[in-house]
Amino acid sequence: MINVTKLLTGIEGEGDHLRYSMAAGEKHHGVSVGQGPVVVWNATRACNLNCRHCYADACPSKDSGELSTREAMSFIEDLAGFHVPVLLLSGGEPLMRDDIIELISFAASKGLRPVLSTNGTLITLDKAKQLKQAGVKYAGVSLDGLGTRHDLFRGRSGAYERALKGIRNCQSVGLKVGLRFTISKNTYDDLDEILDLIERENITRACFYHLVYSGRGSILQQEDVTREQSRRAIDKIITKTLELHNGGKRVELLTVDNHADGVYLYQWMKERDPERAALMLDLLQRNGGNRSGLAIGCVDWHGRVYPDQFTRDIEIGNIRDRKFSDIWREAAHPVMAGLRDRRDLLKGRCQQCGWLDICNGNFRARAAAASGDFWASDPSCYLSDKEIGIL
Repeated sequence: MINVTKLLTGIEGEGDHLRYSMAAGEKHHGVSVGQGPVVVWNATRACNLNCRHCYADACPSKDSGELSTREAMSFIEDLAGFHVPVLLLSGGEPLMRDDIIELISFAASKGLRPVLSTNGTLITLDKAKQLKQAGVKYAGVSLDGLGTRHDLFRGRSGAYERALKGIRNCQSVGLKVGLRFTISKNTYDDLDEILDLIERENITRACFYHLVYSGRGSILQQEDVTREQSRRAIDKIITKTLELHNGGKRVELLTVDNHADGVYLYQWMKERDPERAALMLDLLQRNGGNRSGLAIGCVDWHGRVYPDQFTRDIEIGNIRDRKFSDIWREAAHPVMAGLRDRRDLLKGRCQQCGWLDICNGNFRARAAAASGDFWASDPSCYLSDKEIGIL
């Protein structure tokens, strides 16, 4: 996750203390600075939508093997003892889980920071009040275009209006809410309008996700944007970031799941303000690039542990057998060990790249989906050979 606003303007954003806390070059294993990793918990597989890119391959009804309330509380207690800084509740659609308010309250009572990743369609005014009272610190609502484009992407008519209403309901009760947008060929044409919507609706945070080929998304590689479209998308986000900042509006824009963005932003700024670019480079080096298996991990509805939420074919343990904290500390699975020191394992352009210290090989799930080789080059790197230092 790259905070474009922080890099371009210097304004501190929520979560930046986690993204940029390390000294440049330090390896963050999710335990080396006295705390566990950020944990994404797919609390349920159930979902009321049918999104084209769903990495969890969600379905309409609850999975019979879903963690019970008691198991979930034991898991949460372990995360609290492991000093996990953030518990991101996702799905499926997490609000489809009957005990989700109870679990959020429990997590907050244990000192965790609960945040929500949701399609927003189930956030009525009353639900927004419940979420705020339970202790949700932030809700990220997915909007992948305007009107019918969003509905087509999400597989349900009326999803756009209900999601937008969910955002407004959160705002009305003082629950911090942001927008999440996945950049793909299906949604790219609405990017300008989404950026305008953020300003018009007074949304204070927005994350722009690059498509990852996982779950249902694994069959959508052909729907990823071109390299030129990726560059234009980042240019649009840069322009809007500066426009909002210069207009005195405190809005945080971030990009997610493609650390080529960091290199692009640095090189963009170096041409315009070398002094600011040097500060950006230090922040990017502190961030360290992709953190799968290092500072972010994932647990699904069955208790299976993964290096991140997209790497679904590599299970490194199960919390029904062992505590998450023990699984994470030991990193016994060879892929986990590799992710923590991956430089010599990377292949192709990633291995030759001169920016590994701020990219770290980008997203392995995309590389594996595209080539069958977990350590191959990430096909979504849109930088030229010259830009990454290959002669």
